[in-house]
Amino acid sequence: MKRVFFYGLLLMLNFSLMSSMCSSDDDDNSPNDNSQQIAQIQNTAESGTWRITNFVDSGQNETSDFTGYNFSFNSDGTLVATNGSNTVSGTWSVTDDSNSSDDSSSDDDIDFNIFFPVPESNNFEDLNDDWDIVTTSSNTIELIDISGGNGGTDFLTFERN
Repeated sequence: MKRVFFYGLLLMLNFSLMSSMCSSDDDDNSPNDNSQQIAQIQNTAESGTWRITNFVDSGQNETSDFTGYNFSFNSDGTLVATNGSNTVSGTWSVTDDSNSSDDSSSDDDIDFNIFFPVPESNNFEDLNDDWDIVTTSSNTIELIDISGGNGGTDFLTFERN
């Protein structure tokens, strides 16, 4: 009888120790903290004006639709594109996509979000997306988006003026 009690107590102690070792905030299970990288990308984008040097929409090169436009990514989240006679205003942000709500397979990627409130027929509507960042440097921001609908891949590159 003492043996059964002893093994029962040992089993309960074992389960107790195992459950205390498991924690919902283990480093292995938490998403990457991208806040430093996000701040760096924001600072880069906010420095100076930019131009689109490559825009491929589902295999079609549409870079010329934005020839002559300079883009300003402002610290208040506004985005202004102007070519001297036309100005198009929108918003932009850089966010941690830890919820995987877009089409990316990565759970910890960073999104470069662009939104221009324009009709679908406007060329700037094609830029509206939560773009995945391919690379950034002090002079280049390369973005990609893989469409969930038609499976097309879009590429967008900004270069500093």
